[in-house]
Amino acid sequence: MRKVVYYIVPVLICLAVGALSAILQHPSIEEWYPLLDKPSLTPPDIAFPIAWGIIYICMGISLGRLLSLGYRRITWLWGAQLVLNLLWSILFFTLQSPLLGALDIVVLDLLAAVYIVVTLPRSLMASLFFVPYALWLALATYLNIYIWIYN
Repeated sequence: MRKVVYYIVPVLICLAVGALSAILQHPSIEEWYPLLDKPSLTPPDIAFPIAWGIIYICMGISLGRLLSLGYRRITWLWGAQLVLNLLWSILFFTLQSPLLGALDIVVLDLLAAVYIVVTLPRSLMASLFFVPYALWLALATYLNIYIWIYN
């Protein structure tokens, strides 16, 4: 039973961060974001909550796997990137600052990559469960920088 908690708690933390992000983003998504010039590679609006829901679950499973194997020292790295993930929503949407969002997401990209590399020798599964997040972040970084440059 205890090993199940290692997975459930991180997944719930990720989903809570996602819910908080959605709440913080909502006014800007309704009023500000639709007015921005966006690149043609921008996914449809419905793709974002679906992708993030899946990604948050994968992120939680990744940490759960490490915790179940006894690797607790990596928790700070996972937590740091999750904080930057939430901060991005505040900077980009709440403050409506694509520049600050771009600065945050570039650091977030680096932390996600470091997490993948650091976890790889400990658990291939934990590392692979973070790859969709890193790929989605790369797309989000492109979108963020485009919006910063063209708006």
